[in-house]
Amino acid sequence: MARLREEPAHRQRGIRYAKELEGHLAWLETFSGTALGVLAVASGIYTYLGVSSLLDDNGAMSAFAAIAYSVAVSVGIFVFWSYMLRLFPAVRTARARVGLLSAMALGSVAIIAMSSWLNAAALAGSAAVEQHLAETVQDYQGSLERAHEIALSAQGLERDVARVRQSFEDLSEQEATGGLSGLAGRGAVFRVLRQKSSELAGLEAQIATQTPLVNSAFVEGNQILSLMRALTVEPGPVEARSVEFSEQAVRLAGLITRLRQLSVAPLVERAAQDLSASVVLPELDGGTVESRGSQASTISSVLEVLAQRAATLESAAQDVLAMPSPAETTYTPISSADAVIKYARNFAPSWAGAIAIDLLPAVLVFILAITQGAIREGREGIAIEETLTLAELRAAVLAMRDMDTAMKGEPVDPPDDIVKENPSLVTPLKHK
Repeated sequence: MARLREEPAHRQRGIRYAKELEGHLAWLETFSGTALGVLAVASGIYTYLGVSSLLDDNGAMSAFAAIAYSVAVSVGIFVFWSYMLRLFPAVRTARARVGLLSAMALGSVAIIAMSSWLNAAALAGSAAVEQHLAETVQDYQGSLERAHEIALSAQGLERDVARVRQSFEDLSEQEATGGLSGLAGRGAVFRVLRQKSSELAGLEAQIATQTPLVNSAFVEGNQILSLMRALTVEPGPVEARSVEFSEQAVRLAGLITRLRQLSVAPLVERAAQDLSASVVLPELDGGTVESRGSQASTISSVLEVLAQRAATLESAAQDVLAMPSPAETTYTPISSADAVIKYARNFAPSWAGAIAIDLLPAVLVFILAITQGAIREGREGIAIEETLTLAELRAAVLAMRDMDTAMKGEPVDPPDDIVKENPSLVTPLKHK
């Protein structure tokens, strides 16, 4: 008996709970459509800004195309979420809910593809382009420093050349005093040593002339980099700055190429190879066979030493040539929409805001679905007559009385209070 008494009370609580939720939904529906429209229009405005940044022409036709696209986006978002807000909470079967969830996921992807990335471009497009400029400056700086490092390493070969030249000059001085072949003077051995020391002196002088050019190119490159950095953070439209940035990037690329060409490592390598291969042997000028034999023996020893020094010099030049070349850096102009995608990880808040303004109604759909489910649960197992309100009951009694009176052929006017409370429930009967 207690269970029987508790069951009607439980049903009454369920009815009151459902009625309360229905009242809240009725109030929320008064502005839900307006709120959804505002979100759709806001998304359309940002979409217009994003589309405008992609169009090269600023004429009337381009403006009309951007407006048409943004309007289509706003209408599409409004219609799509209106469908979801109405249909998803109303379906009850699992199959229908899964189908609508799939449709919602597909529609959300379409909205992101046609609107959200353009919204992100409008929110963070200029900052993304500036990020691209900053990344390009870093790349050019790395290439410039690498080319300068290689050029300086090549200039360092001047010391190796000077050391070899000095060794041949010292040997020639020893030969002049008779310390090598035993024949003092400037004979055949002396001329061979002087021949090679002169070649190395010319190479040394040629390397020395490159040093000011290398330093000047590096200083000029740093000046261009400073200007490019200033353009990156300078106030004003980023499009105009990008044009000047591109011009400076072309100058810097040419300067890096010139700096690479200033490397004397290939020249030193060829000179080292020719050092021992191209020896002009003078005529032996010894007065006796014994002295000429001594000269020939000394020249052979000199040639061996020459080959060793040439191999050492060639190895040093090859070490410089083996250094990794600077990376090829080319500045590619980029639109704000492409930049915001390329550097999306740096603009996560902008992407979150751009997506949220388009997909926020999905949260409303789930809230409405949960509420409708709670209403159905509150009314579950309750007969229709238990859910009638007093006004609906009075209207039902009135309708039965009208039907009874109509069957008797007597016209009856309904009470005014019933008409005021439920005008849609009272329909006057027409009598023939």
